[in-house]
Amino acid sequence: MAEVTSRRARRPVQPETVRRQVVVEDHAIAPDGGSAVVVRRSVHGITYRSHLWLVPLGGGAARGGVRRPGRSAAGSTGRPRQLTAGAVRDTAPRISPDGRSLLFLRSWPGDPDRPTAMVVLSLDGGEPWTLLAPSHGVSDIAWSPDGRRVAFAAPGDERRFAVGPDVKGKEPVARRIGRLDWRLDDVGFLDRWDHLWVVAAREGATARRLTRGDWGVARPAWSPDGREIAFLADMGDDADLHPRRIAHAVPATGGASRVLVDLPGGITAVAWSPDGRLVACTGVDVPDPFDDVMPGIFVAPADGSWAPVPLAPHLDRPIGAWQDTDLNGWAADSRSGPCWDGPDRVVALVTDRGRCAPWAFPVDPETGRPAGPAAPLTRGPDGRPTTADVAGWTLSVAAGVVSLVTTIGDTPQDLATVDRRGRIRRRTTLGSAWRRGMLVPEMRRLDAPGPGGPIECWLASPPGAGSAALATIVDVHGGPLGAWAPAPALEVHMLVGRGYRVLLPNVRGSTSYGADWIRPQLGAWGGPDAADVHAAADHVVSLGLADPHRLGILGLSYGGFLVNWLAATSDRFRAAVSDGGVTNQVSAWANSDTGAEYCRAARMGDPLSAEGMEMLWRQSPLAHVADLRTPILIIQADADRRCPPADAEQLFTALRVLGRTAEYVLYPEESHTFHITGRPDRRVDRMRRMLDWFDRFVTG
Repeated sequence: MAEVTSRRARRPVQPETVRRQVVVEDHAIAPDGGSAVVVRRSVHGITYRSHLWLVPLGGGAARGGVRRPGRSAAGSTGRPRQLTAGAVRDTAPRISPDGRSLLFLRSWPGDPDRPTAMVVLSLDGGEPWTLLAPSHGVSDIAWSPDGRRVAFAAPGDERRFAVGPDVKGKEPVARRIGRLDWRLDDVGFLDRWDHLWVVAAREGATARRLTRGDWGVARPAWSPDGREIAFLADMGDDADLHPRRIAHAVPATGGASRVLVDLPGGITAVAWSPDGRLVACTGVDVPDPFDDVMPGIFVAPADGSWAPVPLAPHLDRPIGAWQDTDLNGWAADSRSGPCWDGPDRVVALVTDRGRCAPWAFPVDPETGRPAGPAAPLTRGPDGRPTTADVAGWTLSVAAGVVSLVTTIGDTPQDLATVDRRGRIRRRTTLGSAWRRGMLVPEMRRLDAPGPGGPIECWLASPPGAGSAALATIVDVHGGPLGAWAPAPALEVHMLVGRGYRVLLPNVRGSTSYGADWIRPQLGAWGGPDAADVHAAADHVVSLGLADPHRLGILGLSYGGFLVNWLAATSDRFRAAVSDGGVTNQVSAWANSDTGAEYCRAARMGDPLSAEGMEMLWRQSPLAHVADLRTPILIIQADADRRCPPADAEQLFTALRVLGRTAEYVLYPEESHTFHITGRPDRRVDRMRRMLDWFDRFVTG
């Protein structure tokens, strides 16, 4: 067993604590590294607000210790300063190249029909002003290198599927659908694609559209000379069947786009080198990859003169934030790099065994090839590279300063920096102060012997519980390409506050443990993963820490699937809570917004042949529903398009007909991850019902 983090017991975390929770969910660093702007989200009534704060970092310095040119409007000393306020949701901060202005997106939670606007604020003082508020909103923004223009992604007026006149606030006559990409969880109907636009950074300016087509753009990035703008898009005719975004570039003044970087398995992020000669990207160099193929870092020439080169071809860990904890809020997209730190190094977040830390990838600036092994920037007390117990979410690099919004150990997410000695330093408490005075779980790491090898687990316990055998809830993460991080989720806080231990196993199928840990579970849901849950539970029972007669199980999404499966194929759990879990893989193949491609990548089968149909049904908990006698609470978001209500309804209907103990709770308007991003009162209700269900059936 590894070290134990213990805290003095205080007020237990309750469902109503959701209303107090604050999340630092995103950030941007100033060009000279002397300050950063963070997004701080809080709950107000039944909506969320988020405001921007300026955080001094003490000045930026290059890796060699020489300060680079530039200025920080915050200076090098002082406390964080709130920049925006009001009944608004301010997100996506971007600091101008001269460090004087802040560009961000603003929406109005109390007026959801009002489109998201681009807003500019002088960091020297003054009031924010609206640069542009397109009729259909804005999704992403980027300053030009000279700070005179802004590239942004926003929908055009043309509609993809709608029939009839476009009447504000009214649904169309019909939707005429000819592709599979007509819907997306948390978005709804994809009636309009985002496209690329440019606007001068001055009041009253008119935007110019740069791209058109039946495809969408994402992640705009300017070339250092300001002549081109890179973006990600999948322009293929079969993009709905075989999605594969690659990097394109278009002249900033308009014209035809060109392919900038192409990888057979697609690209998720792109960044120009400081001199514009090279491009770094995150992606996969295997066509039609399965889930055991890890996204890596590649470098290619901006002129396309040679093929992309992998910087760490044998890393066997995914680039990006693949860890699970709701303390990162999930409302802001993770930005994990790549980021250039000078001409000879790329920095990106890498997830390793549920931890997610910044890694450095040395690059030969002449050839674009690796100039040394990739390694974590964070180091332990002995000076050796280590991922530490951090779980980063967003990454920025400027003037040699590496900053990230991250959990550290068991603490909620805040802004941190990595110094030249590799030490993580927390720079704010804006995201963690809300938890002061509350009971915090004691987190213990342990390795459970499993049929496929040791299973890394986290065991959350009430402080001071010692070695007593307690009622224990097994919590299964989603994905399955996720992994529990050292920081416990809010639901874990609440269960511990009620006196439960919570077992968090990273079973086979969890990412960040290498391809060999994922591969056995491909096409075998309910096999190796279920065996590992039983093995982990057996281990904590054998240690005398879990009462074998008082076990429960909980899970969301894929975790909900495994809850349904284990409740139907074993009788060891006295209660189960399944949240958005798949029950019938055959129907989910077509009902899910990503079902066909998801099942292909997971090698689960398809209903287009007898063999494929049999594979899907073999991995369906509904096939075993007649044996399900565990009291089960089924939680479902009504607008969930990832794991839609049809699955929950099939399970509940079957159990009701069988006369089993089951309850179905449906939350209107909410999408797949509503337990983190949904309306606060619905999140509170969900937590109450979960706790009451376990209290009723596990502890009596």
